[in-house]
Amino acid sequence: MRKFVAMLLLAGAAVAGAQEKSALSAKWEELTGPDFISAIHQAQGVCLLPFGIIEKHGPHLPLGTDLINVRYASEHAAQEEYAVIFPAYYFGQIAEAKHEPGTVSYSMRMQLDLLQETTDEMARNGCKKIVIVNGHGGNENLLPFFAQSQLQTQHDYVVYIYWWLPSNAAGRPEKHTTLDMHAGESETAHTMVSRPDLVHQDRAGQESGADQQRLHLPNGVYTGIWWYARFPNHYSGDGSVATKELGEFDMKAWTDGIANVVRAVKADQTSLELQQQFYRDSLHPLDTKQ
Repeated sequence: MRKFVAMLLLAGAAVAGAQEKSALSAKWEELTGPDFISAIHQAQGVCLLPFGIIEKHGPHLPLGTDLINVRYASEHAAQEEYAVIFPAYYFGQIAEAKHEPGTVSYSMRMQLDLLQETTDEMARNGCKKIVIVNGHGGNENLLPFFAQSQLQTQHDYVVYIYWWLPSNAAGRPEKHTTLDMHAGESETAHTMVSRPDLVHQDRAGQESGADQQRLHLPNGVYTGIWWYARFPNHYSGDGSVATKELGEFDMKAWTDGIANVVRAVKADQTSLELQQQFYRDSLHPLDTKQ
C-alpha cells in the first residue's frame, strides 16, 4: 500500500512538473530569474527577436503596427514551438518617414551598434541561436547586412533572419487591391487580428495611398528618396477594403512559419560548427587549401 501511495505521489509530482514547465511564459520580461534558466533550457537556446518599428501607417493604423503584428505572430508561434521572446524592439531603419509625426528614427551607426550589443547580451544569457523575426520592410537590407557582419568578429552564437511575406497560397481570401505595400489591405487585415481596437478603418480613405510616380529612372538605379517619391503620405494601398478573414489567414500562416523556423533552428547543428571553423580558418588565410 505504501509503495502504491509513493508511486501516486511520484506520478503527481511528474504531472505537476510538466504543468509547471508548460506554464512558462515565452516573454523574456515576464520570467523570474529562476524561470528564465528553465525557459532557456526548454527553448534549447533558441530565442526570438521580433523586430518592428515606430512609424506612420496611413491615417488609420497605429504607429507601432509592425511591432504589434510581428510580436503577435511570434508569441503565438512560441505556443506552437517554445522559444524565449526578447522584449519589444523597434530600433531599425525608418529614415524615409522622418517627415511624419510619431516616427522614431535612429542613426545608422546606432542601429547596428545597438543590435550587436543586444544579440551579444542575449547570447551571454544563453541564447545561442537568435532568430530575428523581421516585421518591417525598411529592414530588408539592414538585417541581412547585420547577419553577414557577424563573420567579422568571433561569436559563440548564430544569428538567423526570418522575414515572412504574404503569398497567394491556396485558400487565401481574394484581395481587392493590387497595390498593397504599406498600411494597405493586407497590413490593415493583419492588425484587425492582432489589435482590432487600434484599427480605424473608417479613416483609411482620408489620405491617398496611390503611387505618385515622381521618379523616372532606368531599371537598376536605386536612390534613397524612392519611397518618398512614390508614397509621400507614407501609405501604399487602400486599407478600407481589408477584411478580418484575410488577416486571420495571413496571421496563421505567419505564425506557422515562425514555429517551423524555430523547429528547424533547434535541429540545426551545422551553422555554429561551420561558423567556428570559418573563424579559425580566417586567422590563417595562407593555410587555406587552394
